[in-house]
Amino acid sequence: MARKNKITRTESTAYSQEFRDTAVELALKADKTSAAVAAELGIPARKLYDWIKAWRLKHKEEGSKSAATNDKVHALEKRIKQLEQENEILKKASAYFAKSLL
Repeated sequence: MARKNKITRTESTAYSQEFRDTAVELALKADKTSAAVAAELGIPARKLYDWIKAWRLKHKEEGSKSAATNDKVHALEKRIKQLEQENEILKKASAYFAKSLL
């Protein structure tokens, strides 16, 4: 049986964080499947899936912080709108009572 002289990386091969980040970015932004991107990069598809999963978990935590901030901003904007409406009502009421005093 003839052996192929193809050099492959083993499961124990460490990949740099920069390589992982680039691979995840390619997989998320490409019009191809993650498996196709993994094949192009010469890495096991399962490894790329794991990196994507870890990336999503990391960014979900960051996203939840920004979501909480967005919720707070939304609540404050709603309160501002309510106070502006109350202010308009008070202006109209003061104008009405000022006319009746004259």
